[in-house]
Amino acid sequence: MRRLLTAAALSSLPLAAQAQLRVDEPWVRATVAPQQATGAFMRLTSATPARVVAASSPLAAVVEIHEMTMDGGVMRMRAVAALPLPAGQAVALRPGSYHVMLMGLKAPIRAGDTVPLTLTVEGDDQRRTAVEVRAQARAR
Repeated sequence: MRRLLTAAALSSLPLAAQAQLRVDEPWVRATVAPQQATGAFMRLTSATPARVVAASSPLAAVVEIHEMTMDGGVMRMRAVAALPLPAGQAVALRPGSYHVMLMGLKAPIRAGDTVPLTLTVEGDDQRRTAVEVRAQARAR
């Protein structure tokens, strides 16, 4: 019985870690030929201070966290090393702001497709957790 309880407790650890980050309304912009890149958007809320330090998807060669800003009247996009997630505060990834950039797409993404993403989240304790996201593709 003790082994069973220990196994049950250990098997719930990944779920507990993922429960620390809530992902709401994930979506990806559908592509048109010959487009090789697109963005993923969502709202992230972490129970504890954390940051997104990486992202990946089997559908893209390169996946990065990007930020768009206005610089002298010109919209600029750049990769960021990490996206801060303050405890209890929703962080919106949306067009024209922070977003997940998928580049080198291996196939077109059509409206209605489900796009698998993995976000790597690092807590204040430097522990990293993979959070699986399934985002629906939407037409522009």
